[in-house]
Amino acid sequence: MNDVIVIVGQGLYLAAAAVLGLGIARILRIDNTLGCLVAGVLAALLLPVIDYDTGLRATSLRELVFYVILPVLIFESAWQLEPKILKRWIGPILLFSTLGLVVCAFLIAVITYYGIGHPEGFPWVAALLTGAILAATDPVSVVNKLRKEKTGEDLLTLVEGESLFNDAAAVVLYSLVLGLATYSIVESSSMGAAAPTLSVGSVSLYFCMIFFGGVAVGLVFGLFTTLVILFLKSSSASLMTLVVAAFASFYLAESILHVSGIISVMVCAIVARACLRKQSKTFLADAEPTWEWLGLLFTAIIFVIMGLVITFEMFTHQWLAMMIATAAALGARALSVVLVTPLTRFVGPPIPKSWRLLMSWGGLRGVIAVALVLSLPVELSYWWTIQSMVFGVVLFSLLVQGTTSGRLIHKLNL
Repeated sequence: MNDVIVIVGQGLYLAAAAVLGLGIARILRIDNTLGCLVAGVLAALLLPVIDYDTGLRATSLRELVFYVILPVLIFESAWQLEPKILKRWIGPILLFSTLGLVVCAFLIAVITYYGIGHPEGFPWVAALLTGAILAATDPVSVVNKLRKEKTGEDLLTLVEGESLFNDAAAVVLYSLVLGLATYSIVESSSMGAAAPTLSVGSVSLYFCMIFFGGVAVGLVFGLFTTLVILFLKSSSASLMTLVVAAFASFYLAESILHVSGIISVMVCAIVARACLRKQSKTFLADAEPTWEWLGLLFTAIIFVIMGLVITFEMFTHQWLAMMIATAAALGARALSVVLVTPLTRFVGPPIPKSWRLLMSWGGLRGVIAVALVLSLPVELSYWWTIQSMVFGVVLFSLLVQGTTSGRLIHKLNL
């Protein structure tokens, strides 16, 4: 009973801080995520005054982030995509979210590893984790500005679709690298006991298994969700079914079948949206606003948590690492877009130069990067360094990239 009370208390505290953050954003006329970050910092300062312990710990954030927050955020983003336009741009989107993601993550890893130059405290696996986390883009503010300017569904779908598939693939890559990191801890503590060796072939096979396994689970779950909704033919029951599908498809894939839950959720949402497009004006008319407020709530909570755990010591002790990570994230994103764009002509429509500039500068790091870094195990000796670096990059995205993207859109005449 006490555990239930603690969980409810945590939820109410985070939700209240999220509402406060949205109010701050409206008053100061800033982005919602930045307002929620400010609210999180204020909430952290308030905790000692009211002598309240939220119960949130770095060791327990992984379950909250992975099993509660991420399924909703991924499902909401996937549900927003228009199936017909997504079909036209699926080739470039997949190219950016696979080859482009790997190139970006590798470049970030190389720059941060040699930039920090401390192999004992920041080994290669830490650099690869940083690269996987910062490869995930979240251009929410850019998408909102594009919608305001009515730039057209093609550019919107390309930016949103690339971000969604990029995020899903980044989570898979992060899980793979995190497995290698925890494996190295187990191996080093095995006191010389024999351990299975890892090869490129085994890692590639494992990646394919969890990726395509997630696709298969999502496809089946999406079709099953469609059948259930068509059978129920009720607005309230349909919305409840979609919410259950988001969590159930993730849990089934991740915890029971041990494949990618994020990929499963994404595919489930895309398949269900495509199959139920004719019902979007009948008993699924409220689906989009429902997912919109759910996405807003959980995004707000993520940035409130970021505000709760961010500390002044991060900026005094890790300022150089933050600067290196920010430069690495910007440079790697721009270079990956430049390198991959010429290949998109073979798999889809050509991408104009102005779109490439927007994709490079508009590749903000946001909620997914924060969610992933909050789920880092504290057993990793370098977890705080990576968290500080990611927080620094996200702050730069919010304060600089997010506030200047509107001017860039106008300058490019999009």
